[in-house]
Amino acid sequence: MVQLAMGQFSPRIVGALLSDRASQLAIGLFGANFVVAVLALREVRGSDTGTVPGLTVLVSYLLMLASLLALVLFVHHAGQGMRASGLIDLVGDRTRDLIDSSFPPPDRLTPGSTDPAVVTAPEPGNVVRVDRAGLVAAARRAGCVLELVPVMGDFVPGGAPLFRIHPAPGPAPDVVAAAARLRAEDVARLVLVGAERVHSEDAAYGVRKLVDIAERSIAQPFDDPTTTLQALHRLHDLLRQLAVRPLPDGEHRDDAGVVRLVERTLSWDGYVRLAFDEIRLAGASTPQVTRRLSAALQDLKAVAPPDRQAPLDRQLRLLTAAVHRAYDDDEDITAALTPDSEGIGSGADVTVPAPLGSDRPDAVERPGARLVG
Repeated sequence: MVQLAMGQFSPRIVGALLSDRASQLAIGLFGANFVVAVLALREVRGSDTGTVPGLTVLVSYLLMLASLLALVLFVHHAGQGMRASGLIDLVGDRTRDLIDSSFPPPDRLTPGSTDPAVVTAPEPGNVVRVDRAGLVAAARRAGCVLELVPVMGDFVPGGAPLFRIHPAPGPAPDVVAAAARLRAEDVARLVLVGAERVHSEDAAYGVRKLVDIAERSIAQPFDDPTTTLQALHRLHDLLRQLAVRPLPDGEHRDDAGVVRLVERTLSWDGYVRLAFDEIRLAGASTPQVTRRLSAALQDLKAVAPPDRQAPLDRQLRLLTAAVHRAYDDDEDITAALTPDSEGIGSGADVTVPAPLGSDRPDAVERPGARLVG
């Protein structure tokens, strides 16, 4: 696992891994178990009276059970630590502690922390869960409107703005008074930040993972377009589900219908760009990818309402331009832009029509024909 971290991330990460206190304790426990067991075995075999040192054997059994438990925890801890986010947090947390201990605190507060209308994040991390009902209730009690600054899944540095406080509609709104009634630490606790994004409330993170798989599969030296197609199948399915559904507007109201919490949300254009932009740029020279993208975009255009057609048209336009840049031959360009749900396998140029009416005298098999209807 250390070799994997060295080769995939950085050889300079090994020092932090070897100095990890949990790993050192686990290895020390394994070593202690071995030493005690060997000493106990020596006493048992060397006993002339036929008695067994009960306490020593009992300690050996207890150490064995502790080692089994430590082994499970050690494997889990090591697996978590070898993730990219685990390694980044390991180095980031240690460097942050070094900064706190080595550099004096500022004489004055940072901009934004002096603003009573701003609630700052107590610690760094990605926004993974938001208690919207609790925030609406808190804003109603304080008589204000809360604006969640980061989008779900965003990374928030420690001390950065987490909320902005706005006056509620009504006569003579007073932000300062509302901020005084609103306890910043209680509001900040209603937003959970973690070491990395999770799927619980962040649909865009699932799309992000599939895009990473697809893009990595067609990047050199991997060159595995079939894996990219599998990821595109699921991306196509996810966007097809979103295409006909209303997206949240980011406004949350109390029981009286007053807006108490507002947040930025990803638009339809954002989901389309997240799903297709990077794959289109990385796979423009791979016919399987361009044909699958064309098929997905054409299908999405068939189900998306009129107000959601523009992002799809943009993707088709940019895909056509990218394919023209990647190929010189007109036939290659035409083939690369032919919609095909299997990359190369079900397009109109590689299949024959279904044999409906093949017993008729005028039925002629035409290569490249397509059944419509």
